[in-house]
Amino acid sequence: MSIDAYNQWFLEYAPDAFQQQRSSAAADVRSAMDKTANFRKIDNKVLMEHPEILPTLRMATCPPVARDRLVGLAGTGKNLVSRMEKKGTVPPRLSSVQLARRLSRIGSVVRRLIDKDICPWIADNRDATEKESRRAAIVVADRLCGASANPIIRNAQEKRQLGRIKTWLIGRGYRPMKAANTERPSSMRAGTFACHMNVVGWLDKKGNQQVNIPVDIVIQPRNPTEGNTPLFVEAKSAGDFTNVNKRRKEEAAKARQLRHRFGPSVQFVLFLGGYFDSGYLGYEAAEGIDWVWEHRIEDFMELGL
Repeated sequence: MSIDAYNQWFLEYAPDAFQQQRSSAAADVRSAMDKTANFRKIDNKVLMEHPEILPTLRMATCPPVARDRLVGLAGTGKNLVSRMEKKGTVPPRLSSVQLARRLSRIGSVVRRLIDKDICPWIADNRDATEKESRRAAIVVADRLCGASANPIIRNAQEKRQLGRIKTWLIGRGYRPMKAANTERPSSMRAGTFACHMNVVGWLDKKGNQQVNIPVDIVIQPRNPTEGNTPLFVEAKSAGDFTNVNKRRKEEAAKARQLRHRFGPSVQFVLFLGGYFDSGYLGYEAAEGIDWVWEHRIEDFMELGL
């Protein structure tokens, strides 16, 4: 039933989620094309002023170039490319001479590999028509989204799952909290909940080292447990069986760190939707982790809510 529910959602809503992301990406691509004269001007000066356009440039080549492959081809440092892609900036400690030299090598690689099938104006050494520019932007945006299709779908699923829990809680009189004390979640008022809360846990039972644990939803029941420790809920969705077993240790680590801090009776619960097999469930159960199936959301009632 969990798999059927996930597949139904995917068929009905995943295309819209992907298309919305692609529209946003197309706007970013058009912006990058404007800054590079439709990919005709890719040099160290442009990359210095607009380092955030690098992901678009990688997807405009033939074949599209992976980040690490670009590092190798350009013979430049990984830190430079990573910073340009993740933060949209260049390393501040590099001298202007070193930076210009490395950016020039990146620009040289991109110019050499630019995809002339989607950018025919470059081979013809002319300006692009509006139709050609628009078509190229859609193709490059599609490549950008294709490279991150799974995260796009996963983020849409997480947003939907959290929305379902919030609706269910509010329908039963629970109130959302805009801010909560991450040091003392036990101070949450009865009948409240907080989303995307960073809870302070311990790496060991002695509390020698603290760690911030991101928790999707923290719920304080109307009748709190002894010690007022709330219920910690992690929303998980999966479109296949393979990846869940690669990531199952993440939840176990969070549960251990929370128990080191709040005691062995703390409830850390998974909200599962999609492809979760007996191997995954058995591993989590062995770690003392329970779960609520998304298609059986009423089972939250059995957890004191």
